[in-house]
Amino acid sequence: MLNLKLITPEIEKLSFKIDKGAGEKARIGLLVLESDQSLEWEMRQITNIPGVSIYHSRLENDPIVTGENLAMMEKQLPVAAKLLPQYLNLNSIGYGCTSASTIIGEEKVSKILNNFHPGIPTSNPLTAAKAAFEVLNVHKIALLTPYSPDVTLAIQKKFNESGISVELIGSYFEENDEIVGKIDEESILQAVIKLGLNEKCDGVFISCTSLRAINIIEKAEKVIGKPITSSNHALAWHLLRLAGINDFQNGYGELFKR
Repeated sequence: MLNLKLITPEIEKLSFKIDKGAGEKARIGLLVLESDQSLEWEMRQITNIPGVSIYHSRLENDPIVTGENLAMMEKQLPVAAKLLPQYLNLNSIGYGCTSASTIIGEEKVSKILNNFHPGIPTSNPLTAAKAAFEVLNVHKIALLTPYSPDVTLAIQKKFNESGISVELIGSYFEENDEIVGKIDEESILQAVIKLGLNEKCDGVFISCTSLRAINIIEKAEKVIGKPITSSNHALAWHLLRLAGINDFQNGYGELFKR
């Protein structure tokens, strides 16, 4: 019998250098719902800027959007926030849920994130939308949501309390987040145009990170002649600005020129 001996080459030790790693200009942390199909996809498009990196963490949630289920996410926020490594030295962190930020409270969400990442600027879609409308000088809005009336009215109340008057509302009345993520862009475009053409409003907010809207915003703005933003659109803009990235970007409407 032949004695076949395996010949192993000597492993050469190679030299290397290190740099600042991915995200040398900005590193942004993002907490994404387990049921969300759209936020990461839209965020990647908008933040496709050299030197900017996005780091995601998912958190458990019930896909049926009710006030009770949204409130339960408060317990999951620390779990997801802890999974974003502190050594990354993130420049901003966002929680990707408009309705839960409304129910839990924007300040409470920010406090939970800062418990694990002290001193880092935080945002969520509701806070981001308010900041967006401030720079856009919009004070009266049309609100488009997929939610049940109780959740929609909770969001309306938060806007009204901040000095942004919700003048008209449209909703798909769909509680299942898994279905909301599949509402097509044409349906969203037509809804935005229908609401936005009303003379009562001077801007439109598309609420819910599951609604795919970033690719129809500029088109709709040209039709209605008013600024439009969405949960993902506003959150991406706000997180970039908080991280010190002030690049103007074409194709995403008036907000990204500010």
